[in-house]
Amino acid sequence: MAEHTAEKLDVQPYFDVELLMNTSQETRIGGEVMNRLMQRWEAWMDKLHALHISTGKIQYLVVWLDSDVEEDVDAAWESSPSDAFIVNSLAQTMVMSAVHMLLPEVEDVGCAPAPKPTDKLRAALEAEGLPYNGDGPTLSRRYAVVTHYPFKGGCEICTLLKDCPKGSGAAGAPSSIVLPGYEPGTE
Repeated sequence: MAEHTAEKLDVQPYFDVELLMNTSQETRIGGEVMNRLMQRWEAWMDKLHALHISTGKIQYLVVWLDSDVEEDVDAAWESSPSDAFIVNSLAQTMVMSAVHMLLPEVEDVGCAPAPKPTDKLRAALEAEGLPYNGDGPTLSRRYAVVTHYPFKGGCEICTLLKDCPKGSGAAGAPSSIVLPGYEPGTE
């Protein structure tokens, strides 16, 4: 019997200009730059993946972009660092826009809390070709998110809380509540 199940999720996120501007910390994006970003968005759409993974009692959403996107961003750094910064932000925006479509609560809270990388989750992600980097909580893809599915809460359940400026209350960052039925430590 399989240790996990994985269901491919179809997602076609819309180009969220406001999220891109917030991510890139830009106040204005010119028309020529916007056209280039839209072209990349369209080219990257088939490199975007989303899975619903179940490891028994716990379920996860995993969204990521292929390594081709990482190579595209790296090439942008080589040719134009100023362009590369916004191209990097575009990749982050695409992943988060997909997460927002699949888990609207994440958009309301402002982040997708990272689950504890349990042995079952590690094995499932490894089997799906998206392993963790070593023993840490980061995934092998640069543009990737793993979070609980369905939504279980915000900062309060995030394994990255101690290292996150938002979770530690910096800059008046909002927090959320833990939803009924979720018991911390039962992962």
